[in-house]
Amino acid sequence: MENSNSNSSSNTIPVVSTFANPFDTIDASSSIRKPLSLWPGMYHSPVTNALWEARSNIFERLLDPPIDAPPQKELLTRTPAQSRTSILYNFSTDYILREQYRDPWNEVRIGKLLEDLDALAGTISFKHCSDDNNTTRPLLLVTASVDRIVLKKPIRVDTDLKIVGAVTWVGRSSIAIQLEVIRQDTPGEDSCIISEDDIALTANFTFVARDSKTGKSAPVNRLSPETQQEKKLYEEMEAIDILRKKKRGGHGRELEKGEETERLNALLAEGRIFCDMPALANRDSILIKDTRLENSLICQPQQRNIHGRIFGGFLMHRAFELAFSTAYAFAGLMPCFHEVDHVDFLRPVDVGDFLRFKACVLYTELENLEQPLINVEVVAHVTRPELRKTTEEEARRVLERIDAEKSYVSLG
Repeated sequence: MENSNSNSSSNTIPVVSTFANPFDTIDASSSIRKPLSLWPGMYHSPVTNALWEARSNIFERLLDPPIDAPPQKELLTRTPAQSRTSILYNFSTDYILREQYRDPWNEVRIGKLLEDLDALAGTISFKHCSDDNNTTRPLLLVTASVDRIVLKKPIRVDTDLKIVGAVTWVGRSSIAIQLEVIRQDTPGEDSCIISEDDIALTANFTFVARDSKTGKSAPVNRLSPETQQEKKLYEEMEAIDILRKKKRGGHGRELEKGEETERLNALLAEGRIFCDMPALANRDSILIKDTRLENSLICQPQQRNIHGRIFGGFLMHRAFELAFSTAYAFAGLMPCFHEVDHVDFLRPVDVGDFLRFKACVLYTELENLEQPLINVEVVAHVTRPELRKTTEEEARRVLERIDAEKSYVSLG
């Protein structure tokens, strides 16, 4: 894949560690030097800090917009190259940065990478929607969904990385952004030519624009793809958008006819045997409810985004790590992450909310017995004990989940 932006180097944001080097002021032989394992943690990733600093002029407008500022009157036409932005991780030389992203197996923490992807996608959407006019009120841009985060190859923490992203499609008020995580095996390499072999992970984000004053949907700048690759991506996203609209209109129900209905009935029948006659149930199967794991937390101010709501990347980070743990407990072996199928953000989460994450294994795939696939679902919902109210039921209606008590996971 060729990057057509000749000014790519000016749009590359270097990432540096956000911890001070503990060896700068303390003698290496001193007994009070803290080992790496005891360094204090912090929430915001180095990428979030770098992005917010690099785009400070946009963020300052968002944080303190002019009083009674009018909305943008005239929509602009922008190219993907104008929003293209990249992040560079110098893991090979910055050992403190490396330590912030390292997992127990010396690979990059995928959950932390999800935060960075969301932060970068947000910056790209702001760049596309900005009208460079300080007298107009900026749009409120929020993550609506994430589609198909696919890990193509392991990402080691001792290899330099680069995330490149750009707007690929826009609707009236929605923006599609494609991101690619690229391994740079040669330290310091910053080539404009990207081969498929270098791409370690791909992700597609969708943002929606709201008027920051009224909260209603707002139109965004148009997109004019230039290269053949950009035009191809635009057409693909256009087709996906049409399919989404058909599903929202109820046409997706047709998929449940015929063979799909028979499979669904077979699953439910086996689940009833588990509930009513467990001694006669298939020993290679297990009820979904018996695979559940969950955790809870109070959302803190340090986890908020520039709009004062909880950062979507943080929610994905926590959901991923719970999904990983669920798969680990289910399989009895350390799982290898393959892909995130879909993420929907149904409603915002506020600072102070009591947030609960519930994960379960939905089903397994055994086409390749050497590498069976485990599909895990995570649902996050806000609980309000004072009101004796939870949003879980609403979220589950939207997701059209099969009742966990009546369904099962087939292992054979």
